[in-house]
Amino acid sequence: MEKVVICTVCPIGCNITVREENDELVITGNQCKRGITYATNEYLHPVRILTTTVKVHGGDQVLVPVRSAEPLPKELLFSAMDLIRDLTVDAPIHRGDVLISNILDTGIDIVATGEIRC
Repeated sequence: MEKVVICTVCPIGCNITVREENDELVITGNQCKRGITYATNEYLHPVRILTTTVKVHGGDQVLVPVRSAEPLPKELLFSAMDLIRDLTVDAPIHRGDVLISNILDTGIDIVATGEIRC
């Protein structure tokens, strides 16, 4: 299997090709060593920071922006969104408040990135 990823570690944005040959990864197209690490991780265990909004009850705004405190495995993003979609929190909310602890037993929290007053 072959996969082409665009490296986001630096501004160059290399198109890196990753493929398996004889049970080893062959990585080409990177212009720096950091690209090798990025491409390897993206091929074997892709992760993403999840950003979205959560409904707020009793606040000066109806939604608060949130994000995962750390990158979540890519295959869990839709399951995480299903949980977050059903969540409503009460105001006030402060930046950094943990709104969901240990989402999907990953050890990763969903935290507020905005402020909501009553």
